[in-house]
Amino acid sequence: MSFEYAPALDGDYPSVDLDILLGRLHQGVPTDAVLHAPEDLRPYECDGLAAYRQVPLAVVLPDSIEQVQHVMRICHQMRVPVVARGAGTGLSGGALPLNQGVLLSLTKFNRILHIDPLNRLARVQTGVRNLAISQAANPHGLYYAPDPSSQIACTIGGNVAENAGGVHCLKYGLTANNILALEVVTMEGERVSLGAEALDAAGYDMLALMTGSEGMLGVIVEVMVKLLPTPQVARVLMASYADVGKAGEAVGEIIAAGIIPGGLEMMDNPAIRAAEDFLHAGYPVEAAAILLCELDGTEEEVSDGIQRVHDILIASGATEVRVSASESERQMFWAGRKNAFPAVGRLSPDYYCIDGTIPRRELPGVLKAIAALSEEFGLRVANVFHAGDGNLHPLILFDANVSGELEKAEQLGARILELCVQVGGTITGEHGVGIEKIHEMCIQFRPLELEQFHAVKAAFDPQRLLNPGKAVPTLARCAEFGAMHVHNGQLPFPELERF
Repeated sequence: MSFEYAPALDGDYPSVDLDILLGRLHQGVPTDAVLHAPEDLRPYECDGLAAYRQVPLAVVLPDSIEQVQHVMRICHQMRVPVVARGAGTGLSGGALPLNQGVLLSLTKFNRILHIDPLNRLARVQTGVRNLAISQAANPHGLYYAPDPSSQIACTIGGNVAENAGGVHCLKYGLTANNILALEVVTMEGERVSLGAEALDAAGYDMLALMTGSEGMLGVIVEVMVKLLPTPQVARVLMASYADVGKAGEAVGEIIAAGIIPGGLEMMDNPAIRAAEDFLHAGYPVEAAAILLCELDGTEEEVSDGIQRVHDILIASGATEVRVSASESERQMFWAGRKNAFPAVGRLSPDYYCIDGTIPRRELPGVLKAIAALSEEFGLRVANVFHAGDGNLHPLILFDANVSGELEKAEQLGARILELCVQVGGTITGEHGVGIEKIHEMCIQFRPLELEQFHAVKAAFDPQRLLNPGKAVPTLARCAEFGAMHVHNGQLPFPELERF
């Protein structure tokens, strides 16, 4: 599958006089906060999807909302595209810059503005790290529930943009379920407040619309999040299976029994071995798959739940079930899962992380299909799943130094995403679409639905200056994709620098 950027990215904008742009930006932003030298721009050329790289025209690092407003107004007046960036940990190319655009880095927005333990909320700037919120709330016996594996580095603004989840999203929800209000700057430089401290706000639910919008509708500068009481008790069961399909079936059986774990994760053997070699978490390296099931609440609730889940796991074919004997062991079980991605990186020079979601009942069949696709393409796949909500993260191992292997990995990834749609799922669960899955959007959505997405975009950003060419494909692109898809064409975005 091979496609060039949409016209909006390669010819729709007027050429920019860099000196004039820099001069106008300097009127409202300190000179040292505007980068334009080639060596200063290189660190911003990609996000976590490092296969695609592009150097921006300039990078601006504001440290106040007023400075963000100034940058947006200037770029709007000069018709310069803007891409907002947090920590750059995204895995779909959503923060990939444009070579004729400004990259707006929000890393200086890193302050926790207020914690209200009585009302269980926190107001933070967009560049605050996910984990830092829980660390700040911990003295009050509170924490922020969504916990992506990259929570030590990823920022809350990026979490909102992608509607991030984490290992505990099954019980506590995604980012959308854990935020109350946003402060947003529009492309025209207007500051807008969305949501409220109350559980609901009057009017249309613009907060939900902004969540998961991938930086296409506005620049998030502040977030108000919900805080939850730290559970009294939390324990993890680790179940080993000799058959991956049986592990997948056990997930549905736990949920069918009316049990909603705090977290329910699955790893296959390559991921197990990698995590164990990396962290020595106590994982059974001979198992075909493991399930990690956490139960939290009161001592009585957890004890009862542990016994019920234990019985279900044994009945479903588990060869061994272990229960964390201490808080340190519980943390170590989760450390292995949360470090699975870097651990798998030791198995191969490169890997490509896929993000799709399927109905839980389809887990066994999809696992078998992924194994068949892995054999067909001749590439190993390590599987790490948010099994409880059907969010898959197959990691396709390849070597970018071998000609054609990156392209083959992307083709395999596209086939897995098509499989997700085929069984009633979606092409993303928490990583977003970005540039990575923009062509698979053509498979999941009909032309009329895509037209409505573009109508929403136009209502916020009629000149298509905010993160253009991402997330929502044009109908022309889909028409081309359909034709080339049938003929098994090449890969997306060939004009981007590849590593």
